[in-house]
Amino acid sequence: MAGQPSETVAEVANMLTKMSEVLRRVRATVAYHGAAFHGFAENPGVESVAGALRAVIEAVAGHPIELVGAGRTDAGVHAWAQVVSFDVPEGTDLGAIQRAVNARGRQALVMRSIERVAPDFSARFSALSRTYRYRVLNSAVPNPFLAATTWQVPGPLSLAALNNGCIALVGEHDYTSFCKRPKGKPEASLVRHVMRAEWFAVSDDVLEFEIEARAFCHNMVRSIVGTLVEVGLGRRTASYVHDLLAAKDRARAPKVAPPHGLTLWAVRY
Repeated sequence: MAGQPSETVAEVANMLTKMSEVLRRVRATVAYHGAAFHGFAENPGVESVAGALRAVIEAVAGHPIELVGAGRTDAGVHAWAQVVSFDVPEGTDLGAIQRAVNARGRQALVMRSIERVAPDFSARFSALSRTYRYRVLNSAVPNPFLAATTWQVPGPLSLAALNNGCIALVGEHDYTSFCKRPKGKPEASLVRHVMRAEWFAVSDDVLEFEIEARAFCHNMVRSIVGTLVEVGLGRRTASYVHDLLAAKDRARAPKVAPPHGLTLWAVRY
């Protein structure tokens, strides 16, 4: 009889150990100001969104994680609805993870929501589409309150011309002229399917470009914006966008728009 309690305690301890080894898939939506990070993906020696998130999540969960993101935003690019997925031990307090991220993010990184999901969910591979927004301040006078999140274009932009330039972009095309080819992958396909692309006026001097596709290649959105702004300023015609797509020549594209005007706005599942 005397040995039974100790055996029971050992069994309970063993059960708890096994429970802690059971991993559950988690999905979280995060927002961040790109100026605080050198992009989403982890890189040695620099502050990244993924690195900051992983450090906090592992500290709370007490377990190493592999963080998967819906999109690999570049240095300086913002996100309102970046989605990440990862596995944590059964019983991990998800609320504690959210509170810890928001406490340590210094308002530059915020976890907007967190929830358990099916084990086969992937922030990257389960996504049906990504939507990016690019904001332009169309004014000769700078605005200090918008400087960190808009590209100032002093010359007058024609909203009609900007949208005419978008027509050629919708559909499936080879975006070689607009994309930076991945390093070490000279044969990688740069064919992408754009579901929609349009400009709209937010105010008298602020314009926004919104584009949705299943996936984007490196620098694609910023390169498109740089080209469309040339059209909006009257320096190029709308047919130039069609010709540039057909050329499949990166060297022919105008300058790439700066990163700080771009935001990963939404991910659809």
